[in-house]
Amino acid sequence: MSDEEIQTMYRPPVVRTAPDQPLPTPVHVAPTWLGPVLIVGIVLAALNLRPAITSLGALFEETRTGLGMSGTVAGLITSVPALCFAVFGVTAPRLSRRFGPAAVVCAGMAAVAAGLLIRPFAGGAAGFLAASALSLAGIALTNVLLPVIVKRYFPDRVGTMIGLYSMALAAGTSLAAAATVPLTGALGGSWRTGLLVWAVLALVAVLPWLPIARASRRAARVEAAAAGSGEGTAVPADTGPRVVRSRTAWALACYFGLQATGAYITMGWLPQIFRDAGVSASTAGVLLAVTMVMGVPLAFVIPGLAGRMRNQGPIAVTLGLFGLAGYLGLYFAPAAGAWAWALLLGVSNCAFPLVITMIGLRAKSPAGVVKLSAFAQSAGYLISIPGPLVIGTLYQHSGGWDLPLALMAGLLVPQIALGVLAGRDRTIEDECGMGD
Repeated sequence: MSDEEIQTMYRPPVVRTAPDQPLPTPVHVAPTWLGPVLIVGIVLAALNLRPAITSLGALFEETRTGLGMSGTVAGLITSVPALCFAVFGVTAPRLSRRFGPAAVVCAGMAAVAAGLLIRPFAGGAAGFLAASALSLAGIALTNVLLPVIVKRYFPDRVGTMIGLYSMALAAGTSLAAAATVPLTGALGGSWRTGLLVWAVLALVAVLPWLPIARASRRAARVEAAAAGSGEGTAVPADTGPRVVRSRTAWALACYFGLQATGAYITMGWLPQIFRDAGVSASTAGVLLAVTMVMGVPLAFVIPGLAGRMRNQGPIAVTLGLFGLAGYLGLYFAPAAGAWAWALLLGVSNCAFPLVITMIGLRAKSPAGVVKLSAFAQSAGYLISIPGPLVIGTLYQHSGGWDLPLALMAGLLVPQIALGVLAGRDRTIEDECGMGD
């Protein structure tokens, strides 16, 4: 990467002047180290967006027994991630306006690390839940603001950078799910040690964001000083559109919610589906790992492809059809074609990197992206909360998987339709009448 390319990565907020005045000249040039450090920071942050959840899933029975959790409290903990993502994600635009997105991501990574450091030492379920919520709050803020960072600093490489971010997220998810139990055994067998080890990765992720946040604040001060000296009449850079007026924003939010529903159902229930079909417990775990690992290479390929297309609807349709084929296979021959169904569902679950890419493409400015990202993710995670609970209730009362699988396949139909709507070549600024 050349020095010239690196220095163009930072695009300061748009400054508007009166019609008869020339545009002011740029007042800040990004340091040459910023681009490479940003790439490292984005990858490390993405690696830490799911281990807090999947590491606990791997040791949930041991954790529940060790803390004496009731069934109700255990069920609450499994529902907390989506709820925290929705609740704390809403605060991201306000915090971003006040402190800047880079500083908020830095604080978010620090919160993730602090929560992961504290929760293994909790003496009861309440303390464990509070520490987990702290980590999840940091994840929620970072979830919303990483697409904003990409849009601001890499405006011409949104698809590629979202692909890198999504691939790192998928890798972190799979790594924590697969490595937590072996690491726990190697470190003495305590579930507390097995959970604590992931705090190390989170602490490492804080380091690159410290200089990034300082550089961002320095640039903001320079721009504020230039605006105050009369070089131009500054318009607040973070005002952005009112996303609730945009049909595309609503389509993205609902698409995000349905794909998250499918992902949480898959992570929570797929091993049980295979086990009830006669597959061994160990093989069922490997099949889930296969489904999750599929997201690593595809999470890089899909955003790059989507970024080169004007309309991403065909990708949404293709991913939905893979999911339909996987659920139909589980319905008719769950054990006979288990590996094929796991692969098909792994492809279908790559709707996540697609929707994150579309969030970056459906807004013209960083201000628009931060509002759209917060709205789509917060509303989407709220939509996803009932899904795993409903599937579990249907499974319990019907005594089998026919009805739950029919519902899971049926949810893909509106997901495909919403993906087509969200993938159209338009922006929320145009729909809200803001133009450029």
